[in-house]
Amino acid sequence: MEDLWRRSTAALEEAGDGIPRRFDLLVECLVLFHAHQRDLAFIAYSEIRSLTGDARTTYIAARDRQQRLMDHVIEGGVAQGVFATPYPREASRAIVTMCTGVSQWYRAGGEHSPTELAERYGAMTRMTAGARAA
Repeated sequence: MEDLWRRSTAALEEAGDGIPRRFDLLVECLVLFHAHQRDLAFIAYSEIRSLTGDARTTYIAARDRQQRLMDHVIEGGVAQGVFATPYPREASRAIVTMCTGVSQWYRAGGEHSPTELAERYGAMTRMTAGARAA
């Protein structure tokens, strides 16, 4: 989670203040991370049920902090009229789940490279957020 956090915050820093670029780079970061680190991400996703006590609390807090990055981007996009979703929190959760889910099925050497997946997911997630045509 710390590696993903560092990569995500670096992507947002690189993006600057523009909502569309922040959104695109955050989605790209999530997809690429979960494709390239799929084994670790798969274990983290599937074994969270085994965590107890402080380990579980720490992991959930890190996951929630990561989710809030997308929440803020989408909420900002709705406020600025960049996104039209009437359900920003639900759209944010759906988008993050979609991107992190790559670790559940992606295989190197498959039909699409991680970069191609990130491009496709970018298009699909913009639709989910209700991106307005430029």
